[in-house]
Amino acid sequence: MKKIQRALLSVTDKTGLPELAKALAAYGVELISTGGTAKLLREAGLQVLDVADLTGFPEMLDGRVKTLHPRIAGGILAVRSKKSHMASLKEHSIRPIDMLVVNLYAFELTAANPDASFDDKIENIDIGGPSLIRAGAKNFRDVAVVTSPDDYLTIVEELNANEGALSEKTLWSLAQRAFDTTAQYDRAIAGTLAGLSPDGSSTAAEIPPPTLDLFLPRKQVLRYGENPHQKAALYAAGGGVAGGTQLHGKELSYNNLVDLDAAWALINEFDDPACAIIKHTNPCGCAEQETLAAAYTKALECDPVSAFGSVIAVNKAVDGETAQLMSELFVEAIAAPAFEPDAVEILTAKKNIRLIAVAPTEPGVTLRSISGGILAQTEDRRETSPEKWDVVTERSPSKEEEKALRFAWKVVKHVKSNAILYSHAGQTLGVGAGQMSRVDSAKIGAMKARLPLGGCVVASDAFFPFADGLEEVAKAGAVAVIQPGGSKRDDEVIAAANAKGIAMVFTGVRHFRH
Repeated sequence: MKKIQRALLSVTDKTGLPELAKALAAYGVELISTGGTAKLLREAGLQVLDVADLTGFPEMLDGRVKTLHPRIAGGILAVRSKKSHMASLKEHSIRPIDMLVVNLYAFELTAANPDASFDDKIENIDIGGPSLIRAGAKNFRDVAVVTSPDDYLTIVEELNANEGALSEKTLWSLAQRAFDTTAQYDRAIAGTLAGLSPDGSSTAAEIPPPTLDLFLPRKQVLRYGENPHQKAALYAAGGGVAGGTQLHGKELSYNNLVDLDAAWALINEFDDPACAIIKHTNPCGCAEQETLAAAYTKALECDPVSAFGSVIAVNKAVDGETAQLMSELFVEAIAAPAFEPDAVEILTAKKNIRLIAVAPTEPGVTLRSISGGILAQTEDRRETSPEKWDVVTERSPSKEEEKALRFAWKVVKHVKSNAILYSHAGQTLGVGAGQMSRVDSAKIGAMKARLPLGGCVVASDAFFPFADGLEEVAKAGAVAVIQPGGSKRDDEVIAAANAKGIAMVFTGVRHFRH
């Protein structure tokens, strides 16, 4: 156990500090402090030694220099079990410091303030605080480092239980949190300044970044991973599905989160009310209609069997009518920007269904782990409009076909490659996903369709390497096709389309999804 005899307190967030200081003083701990912190403690009736009196040197440079001094650093870093260290302290009349209560200038709050100037940001970069914290954490066997008011109560309880002493387990736990605190602080500073020029103006960030910083707090330990024998956790620091608010239902699983993310990415393609029903990351139904209830109904019609046990995402607040329809299907989870009160009442009648409120997110960088590394890429948000399409067949698509092709092109890029999507305007009809052969995807998509395919359009995420895939979708009833083009046999595919009377457009954009 480590008996606390001297403590240095210097904090920006003064929440709960007088109570902690009084608990320390009750055990005869000498209190050392700086500036506003010392003033607060004196107002609480406590005796405090100013750092300036300890060091024999005043604070200077508008407070930039106050705790960086050998009398402070030596008192913290001296290893009590080393005779040479203790002899040095004695030689220079330095007394050990056993506890640091330090939290840092509020850089992140300042950086997030749109009214804060560049100089404000720079002045809120703490120098002495991180130095004290790191010094104390390095010497954790002899020094307790308290960096958060959240720990004060636990510290007081342990002091009371051990007559003013702390266990080595507690000292180590505090040190771990201390290093975590300075690491997060430095990352916040580096991340902010990386996007600024020397005069404080914004600069374009390099994408992909030269260094990938993945310091994320663990948000949740999951019951298991993709399978029960795998351990898993969710790490998150932002918005999107990972930062969503769960309003109801049992704990989200690893697979739920993966599917919800796929569903959320898909419905963000649309402005009008849209619904995506996802199973194993592939859409088994998607629709964009005038109302959310209609979108859900049309999405479900595509493949109601696969929709059993699915996850659903919508891009508008779930209303009562839509909730009533959704409640008739067994669904694992629903993600939406919001849920209206009557929708919540209807859906929460089902005990286990997860309801997740998700805030809109801006396009960013997507990550995937491989053995020994991480792959990073920008999100696939590339869009093409009919004005940029190249009509390569004798027949051009009609207005209705063009509308259906635009819808299908938005959806197909969220289907695993090789992807073939059969569609009408605003509604998917059949999905062929993840096959090694594109012609097999065409066959499976047609086979799974439960609605008539006559007069439908088809989207292919990459070019048809042979004419057989085009002939397969024509046999199923397709009258128009959208694809990137670029095959060595494009001429053969175009000839087959002309022979079938199919309108075909090339976009010049591929949408592989592995």
